[in-house]
Amino acid sequence: MIPASKPRLIGVTVVVTALLAVLGVRLYYVQVKEHVNYVALATQDQVRTIVEPAVRGGIVSDDGQPLVTQTSSLTVAVNMAVVGQEAGGGVPELDRLAKVLRISDKTMVEKVRICTAGVKQPCWPGSPYEPIPVAEHVTDQQALQVLENKKEYPGVSADVQPTISYPQPIGTDAAQILGYLQPITAQEVSQLHIPITGFSGDDLIGQSGLEAEYDSELRGQPGLDEVSVNAAGQVTGTIKNTKPVAGDTLVTSLNVQLQEATENALQAAIEKAQAEGNPDATSGAAVVMTTTGRILAMASYPTYDPSVWTGGISENEFKQLFGTGAGEPILERATQGVYPPGSTWKVTTLTAGIKWGDSLYADYDCPASLDVGGHVFNNDFGNGGEISLSEALIESCDTVFYDMGYQIWQSDNRKYNDVTSPSFPTQFEQKIEMDWGFGKPTGIDLPGEYEGQIPTRAWLYYFWKDNAHTGQDWCKFGREYGSYVQQIEWDDCYYGNIWEPGQAIIASIGQGYVGVTPLQLANAYAALANGGTLYSPRIGEELISPSGKVVKKINPPVIGHLPASSTTLAYIRTALQGVITSGTAAGTFAGFPLDKVCVAGKTGTAQVFGRNSTSNFASFAPCSDPKYVVVMMIPDAGYGADASGPAVRQIWDALYGLEGQKAALPNGLPPLPHLNTSGQMVESSPGTTTKSKTKAG
Repeated sequence: MIPASKPRLIGVTVVVTALLAVLGVRLYYVQVKEHVNYVALATQDQVRTIVEPAVRGGIVSDDGQPLVTQTSSLTVAVNMAVVGQEAGGGVPELDRLAKVLRISDKTMVEKVRICTAGVKQPCWPGSPYEPIPVAEHVTDQQALQVLENKKEYPGVSADVQPTISYPQPIGTDAAQILGYLQPITAQEVSQLHIPITGFSGDDLIGQSGLEAEYDSELRGQPGLDEVSVNAAGQVTGTIKNTKPVAGDTLVTSLNVQLQEATENALQAAIEKAQAEGNPDATSGAAVVMTTTGRILAMASYPTYDPSVWTGGISENEFKQLFGTGAGEPILERATQGVYPPGSTWKVTTLTAGIKWGDSLYADYDCPASLDVGGHVFNNDFGNGGEISLSEALIESCDTVFYDMGYQIWQSDNRKYNDVTSPSFPTQFEQKIEMDWGFGKPTGIDLPGEYEGQIPTRAWLYYFWKDNAHTGQDWCKFGREYGSYVQQIEWDDCYYGNIWEPGQAIIASIGQGYVGVTPLQLANAYAALANGGTLYSPRIGEELISPSGKVVKKINPPVIGHLPASSTTLAYIRTALQGVITSGTAAGTFAGFPLDKVCVAGKTGTAQVFGRNSTSNFASFAPCSDPKYVVVMMIPDAGYGADASGPAVRQIWDALYGLEGQKAALPNGLPPLPHLNTSGQMVESSPGTTTKSKTKAG
């Protein structure tokens, strides 16, 4: 050994010894200290969780007829994580598959593209790593073509999957009420605080209507299987098995026959208005409810077949549903359409006048016009002379209510009428209107309800603030001596935040800034008819578990009371009988068998600048003991007595079985259905044999 190399050898020996020591310590730490943790992790890597979706609960009518059902069908699905790796990015494979399924290449692309920023609907909102259903209800031959040619169709599967179906015609007649389902997204999983393992790739979630409102109850609980697998991925045993629990069945108060009759009457009224020279009358809504808050029928036009959502929706179909050119049939116009109520509003103004100090039994002047500060407000039928408030409702005298609104305006906190703050107090009359349930949601068990529009000082402040220099930009486009519209915009720019007498006068007959939903109007008339109790309407009546147990009773809660005495309300109800027999609706109900069913109601014709009038009709029956309310609103259709009135009459015929029609409710509201021992939904009719309707779920 060379003496000079000895120190180097010692140094190398020390370094190697140190490295071996470190390695030994690390091996000891891994094999001894962390042994338990690594064993657990190794075990975890060998466990797989398999999700088994639950059968979604059904939605049924008041007597147990299915409105939404879940069936099984052969479904073809595409896993784009696999297909995208194929030649040409998977496009040739998708083209071949489209031909097998007999759909266009464009439709196929729309079905499999992932919803991301910049990608328009339709697209796949679920996980990009899960199979995407591209065709449901495929034939056995189509499924076999896919399954027997795995080399030609890698990443494509065909198996039996649950699908949602909508019996017709009720599915289309009640489309907006029922709502629709779409695959759950990661964002919805997060928002609903649901563990990601609780859903599979093809799980559906309610996006609107009853499907969304009662989604958690209808969805049920998915099953979870924990299985052990070996290194090759083969299942070696079951660790834990949790069976799925089917969702509850929702029993509604919707009557199938009445819903169909209401939708048909609404559509016929709109088509009649168009034929009579009102081409812009293309939409509307109607509501049939009990005076205790139960919705029996609720029609919205235009409507659509909700099965369009099943198996994916095309771009054209999506545009048809959401596009204004097609009338936006996706909208539930009974709860989301806001229209001026016209003279149906006069019942609220009358109660405000009585509260303010007018006499219920005095006579009032009904002149041909009312002049306030040089602005003339005309009566619809000229000079009516001295009349009672009852006659003012029966004949629909505008000037009586103009003057009532003007007198209230004069005495109502006028120092606050230059609205410079949204905290200024609500006017007297508008407070009364809100106590009738207007200007706020009714709370119905449907999502997305609009609150309508009551021109309070706070509302006026924000309306002016949002449009003076932004929005409609009155100050930019207004001209003091320009066209009529430009003059209005100029005036709104400088004075739009001032609650003027003209606005109060017009609002007193349900025009101007006043806007209500058909449901709000129906709910208010239900309260008028029942003596003053305001309910939050309900469509759902109860939830039934798969075992047949009633999980929950759903009752319309009381949300308020009308701001009027029982004497005032009784006076109004009597007057509204006169509207039908001798007033503005006498021609509409000529020949109607009032001796069998006494109907009371009010016409409403709301003028809208630049458009035709909105045709409204609100009614209730029987007069002596009101049980039901029927309301219809059709914009751009003309007089209330000409368009909505006759259609409302047809709905009363269908409800009671009059004038050759079959009664939808011959014995009143039916008893709630229940599940029999075979799991079938049956109608509960005391003293009669129960009739099977459908299986739960």
